[in-house]
Amino acid sequence: MRRFLPFAIALLACTAPAFAQADFDTKAKFAVLMDEESGTVIFQKDADLPMEPASMAKLMTIAVVFNEIRAGRVKMDDEFFVSEHAWRTGGAASGGSTMFAELNSKIKVEDLLRSVIIQSGNDAAIVLAEGIAGSEASFAAMMNEQAEDMGLENSHFTNPTGLPDSDMYVTARDLADLARYLISEFPQYYHYFSEPEMEWNNIKQSNRNSLVELGIGVDGLKTGHTEAAGYGSVISTDDGGRRLVAVVHGLTSMAQRTEEGRKLITWGARAFERVSAYPEGKVVGYANVYGGTAGSVGLVGKGEVALYLPRGSRKCLQGTIVYTGPLLPPVQQGDKVAELRVFCDDQLVQTAPLFAAETVEEGDIVRKAADALKQLALGWL
Repeated sequence: MRRFLPFAIALLACTAPAFAQADFDTKAKFAVLMDEESGTVIFQKDADLPMEPASMAKLMTIAVVFNEIRAGRVKMDDEFFVSEHAWRTGGAASGGSTMFAELNSKIKVEDLLRSVIIQSGNDAAIVLAEGIAGSEASFAAMMNEQAEDMGLENSHFTNPTGLPDSDMYVTARDLADLARYLISEFPQYYHYFSEPEMEWNNIKQSNRNSLVELGIGVDGLKTGHTEAAGYGSVISTDDGGRRLVAVVHGLTSMAQRTEEGRKLITWGARAFERVSAYPEGKVVGYANVYGGTAGSVGLVGKGEVALYLPRGSRKCLQGTIVYTGPLLPPVQQGDKVAELRVFCDDQLVQTAPLFAAETVEEGDIVRKAADALKQLALGWL
């Protein structure tokens, strides 16, 4: 059951923007634009529909490798073997993006990572997968476990490269959340995404993300393309005073991918002003809890809850808290349990995740009985 709790955004005194997504459109089939820090969605277009990730799946490969390094199981100067499978499937003979790794050679993890990020090397991604997990299939299981840990509920990975597979899919929203994870959890490695080129085996290749070279503040993250899926890109910039993450996919050419990505990220950086609606730790609302030590739990943002208002246009906003409930204990502090949806003239214009402000443990039999009667009275059971 989804509970809708309407409320007015009091801090804005009902003088918020007439922000409608109709003010911007994109030729991309799938798109999303997020504030990196909070996860607030500023623009979305079929952001929750499944799509083929192409090489943007390599962002999850990178996330798994970074986590293995953080855990101490892999080091940047470890060397992994280039198998015949990696060479044939992802090397020059494959016709796809490649590092041009030599068969039976050994390559340092750092160089393999740089190739995956800069060149989108399929051979490099397979070498990393085999070096860490023994096979692509075992590594894919690690990718899916990582996705589950991150709360990416609508993605499934079957290989580390993004090469076509009917069982592999993502959503634009999940890709944006994956990008946010890489940026926030591994800032020490983020510089790799903006490196303009990489040379290996005497072959120099430019960063496949052409937006990096345009001088518009874009410093990552990954492009992708297959014949079936079209052209896509995961983009980030800190231009305009805050970091944004964007995803565009399903475009018809590299030029269109570049232009639609540029338009979306520039619009997000330039067209809005940031207004704090709820400071960090301020309770936005409450979610009902069934059978817990408390009958409800406060909901807060990750940090402050901010709204992004189109410059020069203000009208009254309304907000709704949405969650599937009542929640069942234990509810842990920091659990993502709800979503703030902001509307203007009945049009959804922005969403932001909400988290449990405190822990609610399982209650005693008296509490459960009381809550059962309450839910029967309210028609929840």
